[in-house]
Amino acid sequence: MKKVCLFSLIVVVLIVVLLIVAACGYHNPNIYNGPSKTIYLAEWKNRTSRLGLDSQIYRSLTRWFQKSKSISTVRKKEGADLILAGEFISQELPSLSYGKNSTTTEVKVKLRLRYILKEISSNKIVIEVPNAVWTEEYLTSSSSTSNLNNEREALDTIIDDLSKIIYQRTITELPKL
Repeated sequence: MKKVCLFSLIVVVLIVVLLIVAACGYHNPNIYNGPSKTIYLAEWKNRTSRLGLDSQIYRSLTRWFQKSKSISTVRKKEGADLILAGEFISQELPSLSYGKNSTTTEVKVKLRLRYILKEISSNKIVIEVPNAVWTEEYLTSSSSTSNLNNEREALDTIIDDLSKIIYQRTITELPKL
């Protein structure tokens, strides 16, 4: 009898806790649930020697914006509410540390860029970052294939982190429009 009462008490406490948590108004801060918005993702200019950064940022931004059902991205400006455009200005690979015989053991990818988010109807600038530098370090080895893979992984990290920040800043600003 005591086991049944204890079990019933635990079930009641769990139900009360779940109801409190459900009623507290928690929402995922990484999801925009406001009025529907369409963002025209303009093709980013790529002034670096690294091919494919423009398509890589497009894919990454699209993945992030798909997290919110109230936001859609398009490739054409017609019918869009906002425009997101950017440019990769430069890429540098300065050495950070050296090993024996003055060989590089660690490199930092420095990607300089700019981007802007504008409301099309009013031409109002929502977000503007005129000059940003994103960095990511990677280790080098005697294998050129390994070094290229490490550089690619560092750039992948930068692109994903950049896309996440753009997405988060966008969903923070959208309710203010």
